[in-house]
Amino acid sequence: MTEPRPSQADLAAFLLTEFPQNRCTLEDMDEDGSVVVAHPVGERELRPGGTVSGPVMMTLADVALYIAILARIGIVPLAVTTNLSINFLRKPRADRRVVARCRLLKLGKALAVGEVYIYSEGEDEPVAHATGTYSIPGKR
Repeated sequence: MTEPRPSQADLAAFLLTEFPQNRCTLEDMDEDGSVVVAHPVGERELRPGGTVSGPVMMTLADVALYIAILARIGIVPLAVTTNLSINFLRKPRADRRVVARCRLLKLGKALAVGEVYIYSEGEDEPVAHATGTYSIPGKR
């Protein structure tokens, strides 16, 4: 029996409830499970030199992958990151949110692989590109 796919509201509520320390928000979700997740940018997200810190963008990529996977398999809290690789492409704007667009490349029984493009909100060129693999727990 397959779990019903969660709605965008279900996933947004899960993110808010289970990860209150994180500031990412689910902005959009497609039928195929692709998601758009955003993170605000303020003084605490900036590193010296006035650019968005790498850990903020890594968090955004990781959360986007997690939510994209849960959008397809249902809310399975123990799906975990096994690999996350990011390339920083250009300096993000310090005065706009960073926005991640994530799509899954492969969704298997035990592993999921996805890619994330991160943008400064309103900009066309990505500021970072990440790929990640998640381990999906088996049925118990």
